[in-house]
Amino acid sequence: MDGQSPPRRRDGVKTAILASRFDSIARKMQNTLFRTARSGILNTAHDFSCVILTADCRLLAAAESLPSHTLVGPDIMCRTVKAYHPDLKAGDCFLHNSPYEGNSHAADHCLIVPVVDEGGTLRFFVLAKAHQADCGNSRPSTYLGDVVDVYEEGALIFSAAKVQSDYKDNQDIIRMCETRIRVPDQWWGDYLASMGSVRIGERELLELGASFGWDELERYAEAWFDYSEEKMATAIARLPSGRRTLSSAHDPFPGVPEGIPVKVDVEIDAEAGRIRVDLSDNPDCQPCGLNLTQGTSMSAAMVAIYNGLIDHGVPVNAGSFRRIDITVRENCCVGIPRHPFSCSVATTNLADRVSNPIQRAIAEIAPGFGMAETGPIMPPAMGVISGRDPRNDGEPFVNQVHIAVTGGAGTPVTDGFLSIIHVGNAGMCRIDCVEVDELHHPIVIKSRALVPDTEGAGTFRGAPSARAEFGPVDGCVMKVLYTADGTITPALGARGGGPGSKSRAEKREKDGGLTILPACYGATLEEDEWIVSYSSGGGGYGSPLEREPERVLHDLREGWITAGRARDVYGLVTTGSAEDDSLAVDWAATETLRTTARAVR
Repeated sequence: MDGQSPPRRRDGVKTAILASRFDSIARKMQNTLFRTARSGILNTAHDFSCVILTADCRLLAAAESLPSHTLVGPDIMCRTVKAYHPDLKAGDCFLHNSPYEGNSHAADHCLIVPVVDEGGTLRFFVLAKAHQADCGNSRPSTYLGDVVDVYEEGALIFSAAKVQSDYKDNQDIIRMCETRIRVPDQWWGDYLASMGSVRIGERELLELGASFGWDELERYAEAWFDYSEEKMATAIARLPSGRRTLSSAHDPFPGVPEGIPVKVDVEIDAEAGRIRVDLSDNPDCQPCGLNLTQGTSMSAAMVAIYNGLIDHGVPVNAGSFRRIDITVRENCCVGIPRHPFSCSVATTNLADRVSNPIQRAIAEIAPGFGMAETGPIMPPAMGVISGRDPRNDGEPFVNQVHIAVTGGAGTPVTDGFLSIIHVGNAGMCRIDCVEVDELHHPIVIKSRALVPDTEGAGTFRGAPSARAEFGPVDGCVMKVLYTADGTITPALGARGGGPGSKSRAEKREKDGGLTILPACYGATLEEDEWIVSYSSGGGGYGSPLEREPERVLHDLREGWITAGRARDVYGLVTTGSAEDDSLAVDWAATETLRTTARAVR
């Protein structure tokens, strides 16, 4: 692919057929886990991923999976399995969640199955990664940002531990999890769902190998990788060459009172068809739970690149990865972590502070590409709730909720994705259904709504903020743990776009008064006490004075912006009234106002 050897010949029709077959197997894995898991974080929020890798640990297929889970990490984890267990056999399965060996964070339990044919030859790996409701942390949350190290974090960590041999469970590991995890029955159901997922993937791949022949599947994989690399090189060639160094910063936090600065160096080499990102010039690992893993730091950079290309025709696999170079270093907070630093929050906060400036850098280098910044993450409405359920004989409950999180970034062609949640999951996770949350947990969601005038203004605007108010049912004491970013540093716009709104958290006391809460906190709520959560808005792309007036009018009619913002920020002049549905654009007055505003700006 670099001019040193001719490309391999491939049968385009057969390649397309097999690509569809592999994708369908990954989807079967996905559907199995989604439909059988017990935790709301899995069967409601969809916080899991299912992938297929080659025998030499290259990502081949992923079913609507979270990019932060899958771009980099599964390859490292499968190599770890091979290193510790060189003699892989049919019926083996490995439990892996070590952040120091490729995983995202300890809350993401991965089941890894080697697909071994009848002759004993390793052919593929299948992997299912599922966020747990509880992972044995020292407190009932899978995100502990305010811990000094992994010991204070307290999570159970498994390093390629053989959880099944000859399709039979290792009861020692099962008992260990059931003893340490606060909701053992719930964990057991999620374990069975994940195991069903990987075993179905194994079965389907064995059938596919028997149907097509293993040699044919190997040829397909190489042809698919070559095709994907060609598509990536073509997509990069559409961009101008250039280099930018941009910065972002995580808000001050327990353990890091000055916050954590993040610098990204981005280079596009259109002629060579390569994009390079250097993350090495960043602080060492920090005494908090925000440190990234090798998988999440590199995936965060790659997420931004795929976002910035604005080309959905590029397959996301090890073939297109060949055109991306990510430089990270050991003992770096956005690189390769050193034990015992904690990586409890490695999938979200600091990862977004890597992705966001990279996609903004691409926008600066290449007009019409890149993105603004997506809103920082983890307000209380995305926190972990826990306690005992008075409706169910005081049984313990633990679950992360996704009640109200928005934050999508403006792009060169679209407004911000309202329910993206954050950059790293690319909208693959889902906003909770109010009724389902209230059915599963002793929670009352009093309100959920978008907040006017909180979007990052732009030619294409960012998503507005979401506000939610929730608390426990009568007779319940509920704890809400959250690790919010964006209370100080908002999502920035790109190419003249404005920043999104900041996040914040409040507690409504029993007398109705509001108390401002810290960014990282564990709030205890009793009857008639409520959490009020505001998510971050997303940044805008391009000047708001270039936004199509009809789009501004739509947002005004929807109540997402006020009349004052429509006029002062977007330069929109209207006639008529929203009350009688006669609101319309005054085209001449709008053009006059915008012309004057452009001259001033």
